[in-house]
Amino acid sequence: QLVESGGGLVQAGGSLRLSCAASGDIFSRSDMAWFRQAPGKERAFVARMSWITNRAVYADSVKGRFTISRDNAKNTLYLQMNSLKPDDTAVYYCAASITNPSYDYWGQGTQVTVSS
Repeated sequence: QLVESGGGLVQAGGSLRLSCAASGDIFSRSDMAWFRQAPGKERAFVARMSWITNRAVYADSVKGRFTISRDNAKNTLYLQMNSLKPDDTAVYYCAASITNPSYDYWGQGTQVTVSS
C-alpha cells in the first residue's frame, strides 16, 4: 500500500527526489514519514509531515538539505534530497502513521547510494 521510487546512484553533492505512492484511504488520514537504514545500522528517522498542519520535522543530520512534501491530490509523498553525502547511503523507507505515534504501514524501501 506504500510504494517508494526514485532511488539510485548519485555522486556526492548531487540530488535525488524520492516518491512514495500511497492508497488514498491511508494517505488522507496519516502523518507521513521517511526513514532510512544504512548497512549494519538500525533504521533511523529522517523526516515527517503532519496530514493536518503540513508541519514538517527533520532529523538534525538532514536539516537544510532534505525537504519532505506531500501532494494530497496524487496521494504521494516526496523527499527532495540535495547536497547528498556518502553518509546518506541507505535504504529509504516511507511510512504512514494513523495511530500516532506508531507507524502502521511501511513501504518496501528504495536504495540510495552516494559515491564520494
